[in-house]
Amino acid sequence: MSSTQARREMSRLDVIRLLAFSMLLLLPATSGAQQLPPIAEQMAKTYGVDSFGQIEAIRYTWNAELPGAKLSNRWEWKPKTDTVSYEGKDKEGKLIQVTYQRSQLASQSDAIKNEIDPAFINDQYWLILPFHVVWDGATVTTDGTQKLSLSGGSAERIVVKYSSDAGYEPGDTWELYVGADRRVEEIVYHRGGSKPPKLVVATYADHKKAGPLLISTDHRGTFDGKPLRVWLSDISVKTTGSEDWINAQ
Repeated sequence: MSSTQARREMSRLDVIRLLAFSMLLLLPATSGAQQLPPIAEQMAKTYGVDSFGQIEAIRYTWNAELPGAKLSNRWEWKPKTDTVSYEGKDKEGKLIQVTYQRSQLASQSDAIKNEIDPAFINDQYWLILPFHVVWDGATVTTDGTQKLSLSGGSAERIVVKYSSDAGYEPGDTWELYVGADRRVEEIVYHRGGSKPPKLVVATYADHKKAGPLLISTDHRGTFDGKPLRVWLSDISVKTTGSEDWINAQ
């Protein structure tokens, strides 16, 4: 399969958007939201949610490998202005470099609205998924210690359920398996809609510190039974009051 065909196949399967949601929420849940289980709050704190306000910019490259296809998207994101810079390739393999503000999506090109921004949302969820557990207003519950699908160990399970009118596909459900150190060890994604992939299972490994943030950089598992690897590279952050980029290590 050629790289162009592979990219078309990926688009057909919606793999690039398997974690996407229709709207990126950047603020903690409001006071009227449900009371979160303590382990969910502890997990988010472990990953640095309380320090997210210090982040002026984040750079990272999202990479994916699965049968017949490899993808790589490079991003720079300024959360306070929701400004996104993207470098990657289109379906024909042509290099694309763009910068846009997500508040002005309506005035952007179809490529940005329909391809690049959904890819940004997808990739950003791989970057800071634990934060969205406490940000997005989904129903969050726990059901005790459960066995892990990939490693054979066990961890406490957090279940994140989106309503029938929220999420990229209505009714999406996440399972996050959290260890005693309050780091995520494994994630499971159940798609609420009919499009594939219906089930994604992946590790949450190779944690690195980027300034005040803790980030899992390597994810290996399956999507609908097929091998999947997603990894993040070239991660760095810029914090308030500094012009220096801090590399993840």
